[in-house]
Amino acid sequence: MIYRVTRFLPGVITRLLVAIILQQEDRHDYDASHRLFGQYDFIVVGSGTAGGILAARLSEVPEWKVLLLEAGGPPPPESVIPALNVVLMQSDADWNYFTVPQKHGLFGYVNNACHFPLGKTLGGSSTVNWMMYVRGNRRDFDNWEAMGNPGWGYQHVLKYFKKAEDYRGTRNAKTASYHGFGGPSSVDDKRWGTPIMHAILRAGQQLGYPIIDPNGPEQIGFSIPDMTQRDGRRGNTAEGYIKPAAARPNLHVAWRAHATQVLFDKYKRAVGVRFEQAGQIRTVLAHREVIVSAGAVGSPQLLMLSGVGPASHLQQHGIPVVQDLPGVGSNFQDHPSIFGLSWTVNKGSSDSVFRIARPEAIQQYLKYKKGPLTCPFGVEVNAWSLAEEGDPYWPDLQFLFVSGTPALDYGLFITDGIGYRRDLFAKHYLPLVGLEGFTIGPMLTRPKSRGTVRLSSSNPKAAPLIDPNYLSHPDDVKTLIRGIKFSLAVGDTPALRIDNGAKFHDKVLPGCEHQVFGSDEYWACYIRHMAKTTFHPAGSCKMGPASDPYSVVDHTLKVRGVSGLRVVDASIMPLITSGNTNAPVIMIGEKAADIIKEDWGVPLYTL
Repeated sequence: MIYRVTRFLPGVITRLLVAIILQQEDRHDYDASHRLFGQYDFIVVGSGTAGGILAARLSEVPEWKVLLLEAGGPPPPESVIPALNVVLMQSDADWNYFTVPQKHGLFGYVNNACHFPLGKTLGGSSTVNWMMYVRGNRRDFDNWEAMGNPGWGYQHVLKYFKKAEDYRGTRNAKTASYHGFGGPSSVDDKRWGTPIMHAILRAGQQLGYPIIDPNGPEQIGFSIPDMTQRDGRRGNTAEGYIKPAAARPNLHVAWRAHATQVLFDKYKRAVGVRFEQAGQIRTVLAHREVIVSAGAVGSPQLLMLSGVGPASHLQQHGIPVVQDLPGVGSNFQDHPSIFGLSWTVNKGSSDSVFRIARPEAIQQYLKYKKGPLTCPFGVEVNAWSLAEEGDPYWPDLQFLFVSGTPALDYGLFITDGIGYRRDLFAKHYLPLVGLEGFTIGPMLTRPKSRGTVRLSSSNPKAAPLIDPNYLSHPDDVKTLIRGIKFSLAVGDTPALRIDNGAKFHDKVLPGCEHQVFGSDEYWACYIRHMAKTTFHPAGSCKMGPASDPYSVVDHTLKVRGVSGLRVVDASIMPLITSGNTNAPVIMIGEKAADIIKEDWGVPLYTL
């Protein structure tokens, strides 16, 4: 009964707000499913952040016919309002996948597993995410190049970050040379924040950390996040790239078209795609290339269904092997974050779940595109601390500051959305019901644990087995313990403790009573109970040199051992970036488009 109410209530609130706020319907009415050609130059599978960009950029060449296949439908109307992002993550715009039960963590979550949100709609996860624009650290990309991927160093990729960006912010004037202006992807200042947001920035300064532009030359410090938005509305690749490009006669977009197989000829050349739509199996052919952009879960899944992947695994499911590639579905990475380190504060300092439904908030949004509805719910500050090992300016921790505690909605629906066991919530968080507060989420930016994506069966509609293998490497726990101690230091600064009455919720976590509270052993137990996904899957179709037996694509993103096939999305990252992943995937889509154009004799983009 609780589950039904918690799924029903957000939907009612959402639709009420959408009906009041949206002055006109955002039209995505360019589905070309009824008029598809039998053959295209390029078929792009997946209209997510990278795939949408890639299809739009390839269609800039008038002679090329491009097909973009999307398993989901158009963006839901509520997706344009940033504050309604929470309800999108268990909607029809999400694949509604879960991880397999974890052996080394997630002990505080139902079935030792967690919901694993992935966008199933035009724009993919850029339509349902938390909209934070973080490129990563320049050392991430220099390291990619050092791993045997020429052309992927920071100085090479920076121009593609800038090409995509239409920076509209005012806070980062000193780092303007690192930003782009006039691109399809709008990036703007976060337009609203609670008093606690400014207190957190002061707390960082009291610890000796500067206020920074994390997309500038260095990343260490505290910042108000930049957001992928335009005029207070979500900016996704569906709006920025796909919708404008769909007006071209050489781009066809087909949605609710679930790709089930990449087709190969006897020479191992990708020659087309089979997909299911409206209960029918359809086939289209590719004259030049098939490009898989289905994301870090969907891309390895489709490759394996098509016979490209670890031979023994494919044979287990009765799938004929086209190419034995052991790296497909391996090297799977995600940023685990600790959800639940909470503080109470003085009344009026923080946020309320009911604030976004107030008439004043709606009026602010309608008239000025300002106020709490312009910001993903609860998002306040990002920070990166100095690393203790290696280069101190290549951070191994990011900190997500959220205004509110897990009990800010009185346990109505956020608890089930996060996935806590109900008994744990009742024992640990009920004392916070009705109180204002904030939460700090230490996030591991360079995890050492590696997981897998595997098929559960040869049925394309069967959910894949998603195993991030969280906390399997002991160093990940050690680093997160350091993240907790840094969080406690932030919460104990005068800016928070004295000025805002911040008090840490120091109730012992159920399941960790056998450890001395505050000891490293206690925090290790806490981490294994409370750390979970930050929704940043990557790495499962690794880019690397031929000498790396687990590389799936080369530095031009061509799949090894076959021809006419590339992968373009977060799955190609050899190592995950040091921050939220949407911005680097935008860059990957832009760079891949130029790589493909160059391969086929079209002049490269130049700044």
